[in-house]
Amino acid sequence: MEKRHYTIKELPESERPYEKCERLGPEALTDAELLAAVLRSGAKDKRATALAVEILGLHPYYEGLLGICHVTMNELMRIRGIGRVKAVQILCIAELSMRLSSQKVHKKISFHTPKSIADYYMEKMRHLNREEMILILFNGKNKVIKELKVSVGTVNQTVASPREVFLEALKYEAVYLILLHNHPSGDPTPSRQDVSVTKRIKEAGELLGIYLSDHIIIGDRSYVSFKEQQLL
Repeated sequence: MEKRHYTIKELPESERPYEKCERLGPEALTDAELLAAVLRSGAKDKRATALAVEILGLHPYYEGLLGICHVTMNELMRIRGIGRVKAVQILCIAELSMRLSSQKVHKKISFHTPKSIADYYMEKMRHLNREEMILILFNGKNKVIKELKVSVGTVNQTVASPREVFLEALKYEAVYLILLHNHPSGDPTPSRQDVSVTKRIKEAGELLGIYLSDHIIIGDRSYVSFKEQQLL
């Protein structure tokens, strides 16, 4: 009978991720071995570690574990040996890693420093495939009232308008606000539209008595703060 799947148990003991982890600790495993330990089995003529290597090389721009955060379920299932269950497992691993990264800085966040805000939202936003804008609302004592997603755009453009922003700000009786959005390209340099929209929101806010404290653009492990760059 023809063998359909290679399992981890069929590897030489020295090459099995489970045994290697027990002997040397999880830090000794390669990225492919860590992923193979979760996958447990491969495909016809393809061991679990080989399947893991193929998954890690799937994304054209982001290689390795970072690429997992940028692939979709359909893209994963195009790989021979990846079905619905394995695809869901991989996507859950990516989400867990992003949440763990965010939790590391959660207790340290200060909404008064652009770097602290950028660090907190970095893992939430730098892996997104489309631009999204988040609105953080504050009361008169600079305490956070609400965090809202106000816009989901395309790969290189958000569609937030001052009207959307201030409808929410007025609803929650905010006095100050901070905007954040991501650039899927990884480059946080403000575009002309970014500058124009920020200027319009700032001016509209001043008329309403709701002040724009900052607009932070999230890139790939980098950010630009309009406040720091004196663009406000």
